[in-house]
Amino acid sequence: MSVTYEIPLQPNAQKLRISLAGVYYNLTVLWNDFSSNWNADIADDSGQNIITGIPLVVGVDLLGQYGCLNFGGQLIASMDTDESINPNYTNLGSTGHLYFVVG
Repeated sequence: MSVTYEIPLQPNAQKLRISLAGVYYNLTVLWNDFSSNWNADIADDSGQNIITGIPLVVGVDLLGQYGCLNFGGQLIASMDTDESINPNYTNLGSTGHLYFVVG
């Protein structure tokens, strides 16, 4: 059985301290003008970067290629309306979401 947690985001650059499977991380979410996409950086609780520049692309496990880092779940971007488009500059946190799925 899986459990899904929504990471509360807003449509602006932000830094959050979040718990993923019981471990605290610093999540930075920034808009990339060049690619017209939101990107996320994950750092440990002391601020040391672990992963940088993860594009928030819908329909894939954003942590899938980093399985050796053992985050304990999947990070999934999703849209309420059209799952073929990524969250844009204005809809992140409203119709564009980021979830952590355990199990």
